[in-house]
Amino acid sequence: MLELLSPAGSPEAVIAAVQNGADAVYFGLGDFNARRGAKNFTDEEFEKAVRYCRIRGCKVYVVLNTLVNDREIPQALESARLASRCGVDAAIVQDFGMVSVLRRALPDLPLHASTQMSVHNLAGAQAAAEMGLTRVVLARELSLEQIKYISQNSPIETEIFVHGALCFCYSGQCYMSSLIGRRSGNRGMCAQPCRLQYTLGGRMDDYPMSLKDNCLVDRLKEIEDAGVACIKIEGRMKRPEYTAIVTGIYSKALKERRQPTREEMATLERAFSRQGFTQGYFNGDKKDMFGVRGEPENVDKLFAATRRAYADGELRRVPVHFFTVAERGERIRAIAFDDDGNKAIAYGPLPEKARQQGLTDTYLTEQMFKTGGTPFNCVENKAKTEPGLYVAAAEINELRRKLISELTEKRATPPQRRSLPQPQAPENVKTLADPKLIIQVRTEDQLSSDLADLRPAYLYVPAMLMAEQPRLVLPFVEKGTVPVAVLPRIINDTQMKEIHSTLQRLFDYGVNEALVGNIGHVMLARSVGMKLRADFGMNSFNSYSLDVLNNMGFLSATASFELRLSQIKDMAKPLDTELIIYGRLPLMVTEQCIIKESSGRCTCQTPAQMSDRMGSVFPVVKEYGCRNVIYNAHKLYLADKKDDLYSAGLWGLRMMFTTESARECVEVTRGHMGLSDYKPNVLTRGLYYRGVD
Repeated sequence: MLELLSPAGSPEAVIAAVQNGADAVYFGLGDFNARRGAKNFTDEEFEKAVRYCRIRGCKVYVVLNTLVNDREIPQALESARLASRCGVDAAIVQDFGMVSVLRRALPDLPLHASTQMSVHNLAGAQAAAEMGLTRVVLARELSLEQIKYISQNSPIETEIFVHGALCFCYSGQCYMSSLIGRRSGNRGMCAQPCRLQYTLGGRMDDYPMSLKDNCLVDRLKEIEDAGVACIKIEGRMKRPEYTAIVTGIYSKALKERRQPTREEMATLERAFSRQGFTQGYFNGDKKDMFGVRGEPENVDKLFAATRRAYADGELRRVPVHFFTVAERGERIRAIAFDDDGNKAIAYGPLPEKARQQGLTDTYLTEQMFKTGGTPFNCVENKAKTEPGLYVAAAEINELRRKLISELTEKRATPPQRRSLPQPQAPENVKTLADPKLIIQVRTEDQLSSDLADLRPAYLYVPAMLMAEQPRLVLPFVEKGTVPVAVLPRIINDTQMKEIHSTLQRLFDYGVNEALVGNIGHVMLARSVGMKLRADFGMNSFNSYSLDVLNNMGFLSATASFELRLSQIKDMAKPLDTELIIYGRLPLMVTEQCIIKESSGRCTCQTPAQMSDRMGSVFPVVKEYGCRNVIYNAHKLYLADKKDDLYSAGLWGLRMMFTTESARECVEVTRGHMGLSDYKPNVLTRGLYYRGVD
């Protein structure tokens, strides 16, 4: 049967989830989880919550799924050590560096790949398995057929979201909140700018990036048949009553193997929805997925009744078996055991000679059945008594209490796990004083002969564009520039064949390097013989994550543009490290085509413009697979910060051109090279001097 995984943003939400039938719960500890705005848990609350769950047979997954910088790694590791000591069943992680640290420092703690890793194809699940992860949470954007293909072929378990909010961007690839307001979704502080109003195409589209909540409660059999191991409810920021309602309805549908009733569907909508629910991604139909949260219906009465139900007693009971023996000359004794192999033995006093009616098997079993008010339910109760013996009822009750207490402790006892020292940071073996100039283009118009005359060391070009018009790259190659094929950040399994064919054609042309932005694309590039460079989508945030890429055979990696320059400078760089120093940084990559959604037709060959309430204009451009990329309104510019850049130990400096004309590409590059004083308008330093929360 599918495992039902419920959210818990507070200690009360843990009780709400467990008492309403969750098979597992997930919650955060400290500042290293993707919902830092939830109440989360103190160390003491965390230990109590894990104990509460273990006693009742509910698994616990601790969420450590944020990017972590070098200085934070010791603290994040200590949080993981506490979680492991308490007996959590797994940690959910995003950061490649933290995966490496945890695998070596806590080798017995199972690790799950967060949806923040952006795993969206089978190769991504296989790569996660190679990293030592035991489960992968797949991207929310996948259809049932895609989920089925991955799940039935994956070497590790798969988990999918079935209920709750949908991000507009692929998780782990959204930088909108950080670049606009310094609140990083990759650091658990997303401000949800996608839920705000924007103008698109010259008219107000209200909320062009606000999606309805997901709801798949009526598709559970299909999901189970697809080979999925676990279904997940989103909602650690929501109230405990919400957790109780949604968990309860999904739990009943699973255990009773039935469809939800109309009343249950109505209750789900009352608990929370955005103009109803959607199954758009699951069905492979992206229409009618947009909605906003209106004035919520008065749910106080519903929530109050829900709260009373889970707060007033034990709704979840663990099956337990009792066997009691009363023999002459022997202390009365009893054994209790559960279905998980835990066993307790307790002893009472010596039985006395009965003056009247003595003990009977029936009387003993009746007394031992009284487990009300405890997390246990007696499902089997046997007794063996010799006639003519007497034991006071109070002593029998005390015997039962001892059994339950000991069994409780047995169930609460965490497994013994190794805890080893933090591994040493990788050696800093690649520090250069004269970084290479890298130019990245998006369109064929930008590949001008004038740009080639500036002789950049490397030229990053979209793989599909380069394969369609390889002649455009020849002027660069003739002047010594190394061409690198840029893979799309999202390539699902149905698109793998086309991209493989494209890369093979490029390799035959002599292009033997690829820029890869997702772990699911590594084997794709390698399969045609290409060498690898890691793009910003890999979220290299610390020295350990760079070391992971180095061990995977990458030639170079791009440092996250959510880091400060000082942090980048301090990072050990076990492989060549580059930095994006110019251009409109990508805010989102989305499965939605908001251009088509707005205009009603496919006009995405021409970039659109989206404006916020402050008048900032964000270009929206077509991405491979009819996806969209939304770029920042302001252009990153650091040409006047060369002292800082050159002292940061970087191998390469990348200029990323998106909507610029051919002439502007040349002028900006000349300005960076000190050949002109050209400077674009509407500039930003990005996060390199501000950092993120």
